[in-house]
Amino acid sequence: MSDTIFGIHGAALELRSQRMRVIASNIANAATPGYKARDVDFAAGLEAKLSASAGDPSAPAEPDLLYRQTVMPSLDGNTVELGREQIAFAENALAYSATLEFVKGKVNAITRALKGE
Repeated sequence: MSDTIFGIHGAALELRSQRMRVIASNIANAATPGYKARDVDFAAGLEAKLSASAGDPSAPAEPDLLYRQTVMPSLDGNTVELGREQIAFAENALAYSATLEFVKGKVNAITRALKGE
């Protein structure tokens, strides 16, 4: 039922939340030797979640974690570029907030409709 009410926004919130955790992990491991920065392909993940919710048995349950391509890896093998991660985190947080505001608007509209306003 939530798929019909919220459309793709429920799946988008889940993916944005997962991506936030992955980026936060990258930032937390910026000084860990040999750590490889990862990310979530949002478009592919959203497509997979929508296919899974439509009943496609071949759709993956979770999106793949990809390794980031680095411009300048450090000498200790760590591929986290802190500035890039901070930008990705901020962009993802903004997109998460926008999607959450849309969902809140839908919930408020449904609540008003149920109250007869």
